[in-house]
Amino acid sequence: MTFDVVIIGGGPGGYVCAIKASQLGLKVAVVDKTKSELGGTCLTKGCIPTKAILQSAKVLHTCQKASDFGIDGVVVEPNLDKIIGRTKGIISGLNGGVAGLFTKNKVTFIEGAARFKSSNTLIVENGSALTEVSGKNIVIAVGAKPRLIPGLDDLIQKGLVWTSKEAIFPKLLPKKMLMVGSGAIGIELASFYNAMGTEVTVVEMMERILIQEDKEIAESARKSFEKQGIKIITSSKTQNFKEEKGRVSVEIVDKNGHLEKESFDVVVLAIGVVPNTKDLGLDAISVKQKQNGAIETNQYNETSVPGIYAIGDVAEAPWLAHKASREGIRVAEKIAGLQKITPINLRAIPSCTYSYPQVASIGMTEEKAKEAGYEINVGKSHFRSNGKALATGEPDGFVKVIFDARTGELLGAHMIGHEVTEMLPIFSLAISAELTESELMATVFPHPTMSECLQEAVYSAFGMAING
Repeated sequence: MTFDVVIIGGGPGGYVCAIKASQLGLKVAVVDKTKSELGGTCLTKGCIPTKAILQSAKVLHTCQKASDFGIDGVVVEPNLDKIIGRTKGIISGLNGGVAGLFTKNKVTFIEGAARFKSSNTLIVENGSALTEVSGKNIVIAVGAKPRLIPGLDDLIQKGLVWTSKEAIFPKLLPKKMLMVGSGAIGIELASFYNAMGTEVTVVEMMERILIQEDKEIAESARKSFEKQGIKIITSSKTQNFKEEKGRVSVEIVDKNGHLEKESFDVVVLAIGVVPNTKDLGLDAISVKQKQNGAIETNQYNETSVPGIYAIGDVAEAPWLAHKASREGIRVAEKIAGLQKITPINLRAIPSCTYSYPQVASIGMTEEKAKEAGYEINVGKSHFRSNGKALATGEPDGFVKVIFDARTGELLGAHMIGHEVTEMLPIFSLAISAELTESELMATVFPHPTMSECLQEAVYSAFGMAING
């Protein structure tokens, strides 16, 4: 059981790294606790199932607006069993697809929990069986798990407090829910449950929701969510979670110390993640870790121990599947000895929130660009001026771009609206290819499409708006 590369974890970082390494001629093994978890949190209890249930919510929303399109007599209601059944079917198919890719690419799969015996040897435990697996290079891709609030174990056991995992696969729709946290996960789940008819309250410690997004985008998102009936409380914290008559009572305290006590059917924790490093035996090989348990790496994902790499959520933020996959490919190329390997530009990592409306962004926000000392040009284009958006019945939202006024470099792009996550890659390519405003202006965008707003925003940034 000796390999060129052994990867711990079969998530979007690990399995992509394995396939790429095998394609480059290396002998590769992936160790994961169970074959049914191939694809990692993203596939089995994160990105994919969340998008599946949100699509059901989107269909429901569209049906409810049918009369706006001249379709009368449409009466619909959600069927939770079918929604979850469809979601699990998608997961099963994709999970089997990853296993098939391993076979196709001659990647050895080893089932069990891995821990380090030495810097190039793992002990893999599968029930009572222990197996030694050696690798000239070892890649740690074990991901992360939801962060919990201490002292809530009993409420979690009773099903009164959920993590994102339980929220994605509910057995019943709660009538009243508290969402603690307003990052992408919290907002996506709040959007789903609100569409399903649950009364949703979101509490956020920071001064605004979606704190990583551009301020203007976050403010627009809040207005839209509140218009849909989601109650949002910012600059506040939660405390004293207690069971009362089969429900959860929670104290919500604002920044001035004002306290309100409220009762909910369920509380969902969406307060971030914690790296899955606890049982890997990293102390035995002196791999350096950060205070939060994440593994320290350099710009090429190398750890403090030669031959050991860390990718994805177990390393540094942002905790995104596409970032993990890109790191996996880069590490495979480095191990294989490819010469032209450039560090990942974290500024060019796109971010998507699949709520209704969607939020998508890449690069610097307006605030960050100003803090960095750039002289900037800012442009905006609203979908209400776009023919395809009006025809689709989705006129809400806008595109915002930030350019370096001196060089014409695109520093950041931020969007809110219908399917903006599908339009974001245009700006991803622009930043990666270092396109300037003149090249974006010279590109021919098809008409009628909502993507025309991207180019219109570029024109706007330089005082040349056509339709705005």
